[in-house]
Amino acid sequence: MKPSPDARPERWLASLALAIIALISLANVVTRYLSGGSLAFTEEFSVFLLVVLTFGGAAVALRRNGHIRIGLLERALPWGPRRALILLQWACAITLLGLITWFGAKLAWQEYQWRSLSPGLGLPQWWYIVWLPLLSAAMLIRQTQQTRDRLRGRLDDES
Repeated sequence: MKPSPDARPERWLASLALAIIALISLANVVTRYLSGGSLAFTEEFSVFLLVVLTFGGAAVALRRNGHIRIGLLERALPWGPRRALILLQWACAITLLGLITWFGAKLAWQEYQWRSLSPGLGLPQWWYIVWLPLLSAAMLIRQTQQTRDRLRGRLDDES
């Protein structure tokens, strides 16, 4: 059995985000139980970390060929048209991820220039937003790696 490809930095980042979400949520529950009040920062950080977790996990799933897709047509086609379909899938994904990366970077830059602050804690908003283009760029790279491996026969359709 071939070892599955890995996206170690994204896997660690997503795992860390999940662990921090669990810890701050637990701390918030305990604080609310003991004092009747809640910790102000937990919601803002949890939402931010959930975005990191989502994009990091999606990058890992891309690299491991774990995203859901319907392969019926793909499996029914001979190699030439199948290769064209795989490349079309790649082009669509790269276009979407490229747009997310571009507009996410543009938004993060604008938030930096405007010195926007987060509504809850008053932290610079770009601290949260900059992760969107960074992790969508990681997904773009992982999509390209996955497509290359699929075209070279290193990844099974149903792995």
